[in-house]
Amino acid sequence: MVDGQADGPRPALADSALPALLENNRRELRGALGSFATGITVVTAGRKLPKGMTANSFTSVSLDPPLVLVCVLRSAALHDLVLEEHDLVPEEKAFAVSVLYAAQEPLARRFADRGRPRGAREFEAVETEPGRHTGAPLVSGALAWLECALEAVHDGGDHSILPGAVLDAGRGPDGDALLFHGGKFHRLAPSTV
Repeated sequence: MVDGQADGPRPALADSALPALLENNRRELRGALGSFATGITVVTAGRKLPKGMTANSFTSVSLDPPLVLVCVLRSAALHDLVLEEHDLVPEEKAFAVSVLYAAQEPLARRFADRGRPRGAREFEAVETEPGRHTGAPLVSGALAWLECALEAVHDGGDHSILPGAVLDAGRGPDGDALLFHGGKFHRLAPSTV
């Protein structure tokens, strides 16, 4: 590409051909998407019996008003918990996000493991603090954390796109961030320059 001009015309795909192309090239698509490095978070919800999951589909949306979003697989246990009304606070639909340090890779692996303990045991080996606003567990010692009120639910194919209004946020000390790229965990050290 030179001066914003494409090198040549790109072939157009008929709308009906795209699903077949993606189905036949799922591995190629996964590889292409995996080329984009992302940070790693643990997303949590619930006060009484919380649930958590590892997510790299998290991003900031707006500073004014403060909004973020996370994409959650519709079949994930956390999905329905975020969308349900809670006993303690009627009509509360909320989630929390803990941004992980590189040293917290074992936590990322734990909450990505579908065979991990569930129910009361899901957080038994994890040091957390309840969020002030949501009551959802925040991972102790995380690089950063946010508590969010669910703003809406958007269809995202096999995922739901969940924008959240930031209720509170904080940061830990600077350190190596945990990243995901090419199907593997990596670390990103802060610049010393």
